[in-house]
Amino acid sequence: MPALGFTGDVMLGRLVDEHQRRRPVDAVWGDLRDRLRALDGLLVNLECALSTRGEPWRETRHPYLFRADPDWAVPALEAAGVDYCSLANNHLLDFHEPALLDTLDHLDGAGVARAGAGRDREEARTPATFTVDTPDGDGIDVACVAFTDNTPEFAAGPGRPGVAYLDGTGEGSRAVLREALEAARADDPDLLVASLHWGPNMVAEPDEGLRALSRWLAGEGVDVVHGHSAHVFHGVEVHDGSLLCYDMGDFVDDYAVDAELRNDRSFLFEVVVDTDGTVEELRLHPTEIHDYAVHEAGERAATWSRERMVELSEPFGTDFERDGAALVCEVAA
Repeated sequence: MPALGFTGDVMLGRLVDEHQRRRPVDAVWGDLRDRLRALDGLLVNLECALSTRGEPWRETRHPYLFRADPDWAVPALEAAGVDYCSLANNHLLDFHEPALLDTLDHLDGAGVARAGAGRDREEARTPATFTVDTPDGDGIDVACVAFTDNTPEFAAGPGRPGVAYLDGTGEGSRAVLREALEAARADDPDLLVASLHWGPNMVAEPDEGLRALSRWLAGEGVDVVHGHSAHVFHGVEVHDGSLLCYDMGDFVDDYAVDAELRNDRSFLFEVVVDTDGTVEELRLHPTEIHDYAVHEAGERAATWSRERMVELSEPFGTDFERDGAALVCEVAA
């Protein structure tokens, strides 16, 4: 059956950018490049701008500023087979509008679908639609909406570039999401994804507001909740046949490592779907970041991540089995 890969934060700026200028473009994927390319589709959260233009954001306190040189970063995304980038996060305007606009243009030029940022609010909220090739030749039509509750000063507005912003998890945000989901369903996609950059950094689990919103999204027909922002992975829940990944953690970056929460460890989230888009199972391949690149996790890191994921997912009633280094859970009822 077709398999789509999902990742948390892909931050290609700062020290990653510096190192990538001195090594092959695909080096940022470490020893995972072949596994990534073997997937039928790959969806990531792009946690930086793709540009060399723009002035650093100084209007409000924003100490971490991320952008990557598109001369290597775009080919790197292509080398991994990235089909979709979520742009609704708190770094797309780190270097103001020129860098954001460059990011849109570079992704469009590379044929990489994107959602969550735009030249105005309407474009930022517009779903991404794309088709993932499958072995049977029919393909799977995917629609993604992307929003963030981070950095309200980055919100797109009428005639103002920015990101698709949600003000909390209440009815106002649900109304915005409902409108975007209606637009996403207009083309009758096989798979509907909500990519959400939400909640605070470095927390071990989602709060009840995010849980309630995720379950509401499942009721609205979302097949996969693609959560990110905390920099550490959270537990996984299966709710009425929908896969709720509250946070996928960090996939590649240069961040300082918390010795307890281990933001350098996560998974490649492989979502196995039927040819009609039904989510059948989730396969979690342990990963770890070192040398400013992502790698298959070593034995010690993989054991820690598997045990941690089982512990975090147990309150949701999620059961996993081992398959080699991977954890596997069934999704379809």
